[in-house]
Amino acid sequence: MNYSNQPYSPGGFQVIPPAIKTIIFINVAVFLLQLSPFGETILALGSLWPVGSGNFRIWQPVTYMFLHGGGAHLFFNMFALWMFGAEIENYWGTRQFNTYYFVCGIGAAIINLLATIGDPYPTVGASGAIYGVLLAFGMMFPNRYIFLYFLFPIKAKYFIAGYALIEFFSGFGSRSMGSGSNIAHFAHLGGMLIGFIYISIKRAEWSFSGLTDKISSLGKKKTGPRLHRTNSIDLPVSEAEINAILDKISAHGYASLTAEERRKLLKAGGK
Repeated sequence: MNYSNQPYSPGGFQVIPPAIKTIIFINVAVFLLQLSPFGETILALGSLWPVGSGNFRIWQPVTYMFLHGGGAHLFFNMFALWMFGAEIENYWGTRQFNTYYFVCGIGAAIINLLATIGDPYPTVGASGAIYGVLLAFGMMFPNRYIFLYFLFPIKAKYFIAGYALIEFFSGFGSRSMGSGSNIAHFAHLGGMLIGFIYISIKRAEWSFSGLTDKISSLGKKKTGPRLHRTNSIDLPVSEAEINAILDKISAHGYASLTAEERRKLLKAGGK
């Protein structure tokens, strides 16, 4: 599906859709626990430790996504999640977005573990998953303008490509200099790489599904008088129908709509 020519408004059909609302709530709640007397224990058990450190646990590729190194780290991660992820969730549906988010986050953790063998430092933060969301936004809306520092307009595809290059050179630069940087560049790159693979596979599935639907429709025998098919009255779309269609998109994603529902949505939008 091509979303690149559709106008961008953060939040899409819902300002804060369900998955993003839940993820933000859990991250804030966990951060408050980090500030409690149990904070050090939570960080020790939940951070993503390198495999050779002796502190690695099997659950850490999931739990590290809900821990943050400070208030600013948490705020900017959650702001980016909402800004770039809300419209994606509204198009894909909550279940598909949740799957994508955790696939990117866990994939980023695995790649980071491979890249940090021998390091003594743990990794925390949702950045790997959010970089996957950023990549998805760039692939879905490549020609949308993003205002860098709220001042300079730049197309999403260039914005995302620039971020990827910065992370690539920063990651290898810090490794070559033996720097103990507290920025998990390889987790960021891993989230983008896993996101790219995931979306490429899903697009292939959608294309194959669309092709089989067309073949199936060609094989169906058309019945009924020709006059009824060509001169049918195009009734206006009611508000109740549009609300039902938008609810379906929110729950299951744009891909779940039938051809007739998409036609009604476009007609209601004046297209």
